Amino acid sequence: MKFAFSLKNKLKTAFLLFCIMCCTLMIRFLEDKSVEKINDSFISMYNDRLVPATDLYFIAENLYYKNAILQEILIGNDALHGSTLLVKMNRHNRKIDSVINKYELTFLVKQEKSYLNEFKKALLAQQHLETKMLNIGSAKDGRTIYKSTGKKAVNQTLAKLSALIKIQSKVGNDLIRDSRIFVSGTKVYSTLQVILAIVIGIMIVNIVSASNMVKITSDKFNLN
Repeated sequence: MKFAFSLKNKLKTAFLLFCIMCCTLMIRFLEDKSVEKINDSFISMYNDRLVPATDLYFIAENLYYKNAILQEILIGNDALHGSTLLVKMNRHNRKIDSVINKYELTFLVKQEKSYLNEFKKALLAQQHLETKMLNIGSAKDGRTIYKSTGKKAVNQTLAKLSALIKIQSKVGNDLIRDSRIFVSGTKVYSTLQVILAIVIGIMIVNIVSASNMVKITSDKFNLN
């Protein structure tokens, strides 16, 4: 009878310890996942936000220089074709295209893709007008086009680029918020691990105490 009772208690204890072990492993798995997601968020913050934001400012810089060169060409009286300034302007165009191609390889949210497409359309329209102004044959006619539609196209391109730059901050804040959630989850998992460790300690103390009680009872029975 005593043997059956002792075996039953041992089986209950073993089952509880098995459940606690499974919970500990599950918590450990979830904790590792949270740490992995936090790491991914920081990597994405650098690769998909910080670097692209720098590239976008680089595009803005090239647009500024290109517009300055365009105005210098239109103000001058020399032949437009074969101009050194025209070569420099085309160089800036190639740099802008290169950065855009690089930017498209990063992770883009839906709104970001939409803003990028709008910027590319505005940039394409600006480049078409620039080609028209530079190939029209005279600086005077080029200036007329610039004043009527060219300047507006430049401002439109810069506005689209500004919107694309601003969204970097918004998406970055979303990543920070997600990281905070993952950090909070990691703290919860750590607390649960501490609680399970305390439960295991209490169970061990109870098992030892129960074993001592059984031993004392057995000794008394033998003495009688």
